[in-house]
Amino acid sequence: MMAPFAMLALVTDAFGGRGGIAQYNRDFLAALAECGMASSITVLPRHAPDRSAPPGGIMQLPPRPGRVMYALAALRTALGRPVDVVFCGHMYMAPLALLIARLKRAKLIVQMHGIEAWSRPAPLRRAAVEAADLVLCVSRHTRAKVLNWAAIAPERVLVLPNTVGEAFSPGDGSSLRAAWDLQGKCVLLSVGRMDARERYKGHDRVIAAIARLVAEGHDVVYVVVGEGDDLPRLKTLAVETGVADRVRFMGAARRETLIDAYRMADLFVMPSTGEGFGIAFLEAMASGTPALGLAVAGARDALADGDLGTAVAEPEFLPTLMRVLARPKPNFHALAAAVRDRFGHASFAAGTRAALNRLMEAA
Repeated sequence: MMAPFAMLALVTDAFGGRGGIAQYNRDFLAALAECGMASSITVLPRHAPDRSAPPGGIMQLPPRPGRVMYALAALRTALGRPVDVVFCGHMYMAPLALLIARLKRAKLIVQMHGIEAWSRPAPLRRAAVEAADLVLCVSRHTRAKVLNWAAIAPERVLVLPNTVGEAFSPGDGSSLRAAWDLQGKCVLLSVGRMDARERYKGHDRVIAAIARLVAEGHDVVYVVVGEGDDLPRLKTLAVETGVADRVRFMGAARRETLIDAYRMADLFVMPSTGEGFGIAFLEAMASGTPALGLAVAGARDALADGDLGTAVAEPEFLPTLMRVLARPKPNFHALAAAVRDRFGHASFAAGTRAALNRLMEAA
């Protein structure tokens, strides 16, 4: 067995970062530190807008936002300390990560998430991925896409799905319902950025369905948590379809408010066609709220092919939505326990150890 190794993690963001990729990096690095396989973990992020201290065994350096400054800082950091393993948290950084791995004669791990890995990348990035000792993918869909364009042995490409934090658990969301004036309503919830470049999230599909739901007798309100430059378009769509009074755009939410939002919702819905995984599905279901999505891309993994949430083909979205709203909610404690069993910390930590053991065996 390989002795504990020193890792340099090159990431877009991790501790103090925002979004699903930052959360994945935090979870992976924390699990690695916890299992004792690494003697040291040094993290160099490009962004860290929030203050957040990493757990013991991990040192995060100040962020370097510019590409040139980041590359220089990465090289300087690598040359000044032992590095046995380079972790590349995003495919865009893979050429730099490969250069450092070669300079230090270190092993290279490249992490793959979603749409950035689904089409053939530029030659330098593709070569860096193909040279990696281990490629980690958050879903089966992403793994299949990578194997479609990369000349790499399949056994070097593993699926390590997202995990869900312990804070996401069933509880009483009635105070938030009262604060947001939602008592007595059937609440549909979506959580995620509204980016004009990511319209695949499906907010517009839900807005387009509201009038039909109301006509069928469902007193629904659609609550959207998140922000982004596509918000004006979605607000206009709600007005044009005559449902502006039933769509609430609540903006970004603090973690405590987000947890209560999941708890108070009747159904989490995200008919996305482009999820690398879909961590919000896990957060909702771990909070005891059923989830509905499309059986497309990485969402299939988060919804466990329908074993945990409801996964449907795109043409069946509206009729399935009406059926789900008409039936009783599942036992929220049982749903949360099933999500925790499949995607909780223990499962993620075991997957992390298995991935690193694969790297050691290759070494």
